[in-house]
Amino acid sequence: MIEILRTRRSIRKYEKKPVDEKLAAILKEALLRCPSSRGINPWTFVFVDEASLVDKLSRSKEFGSEFLKGAPLAIVVCGDETKSDVWVEDCSIASIVAHLTAHSLGLGSCWIQIRNRDHSASQSAEGYVQELLGLPKNLKVEAIVAVGHPKESKNPVPSEQLDYGRIKHNRY
Repeated sequence: MIEILRTRRSIRKYEKKPVDEKLAAILKEALLRCPSSRGINPWTFVFVDEASLVDKLSRSKEFGSEFLKGAPLAIVVCGDETKSDVWVEDCSIASIVAHLTAHSLGLGSCWIQIRNRDHSASQSAEGYVQELLGLPKNLKVEAIVAVGHPKESKNPVPSEQLDYGRIKHNRY
């Protein structure tokens, strides 16, 4: 696991190659095995591989979602706020599991924040995604995880560059 954490990087450029169904099935299983508060599992995941729909999702936000257009797979991470008061945390855990699983399978991924972001001056990014995918109002959109075969390579962050000052022992 530590090697996955050491080498995983945000990938924003993808080969024009679909994610194999077997790999997508492993991603789905990993997401469904995610821990959640009190085992409520308030999340729902929408796997989008239809190119025209991925293209529309790439316009979810004013800035920071455009690279999704080149991804063969978008995982929309949603949480049901009527099931759990910590759906945001549970969806965040699931999102990182998606990233780590994708990397372990040789795929690249990158988080796109949707919650509390704008699509335009008159519509939220969440509202745009809800409308585009036909999501019920109780399903809130936390993020989109872009997934694909990496077209770029990034070096791991050297351990000497980690900010160990952020770690305290026993007390602050």
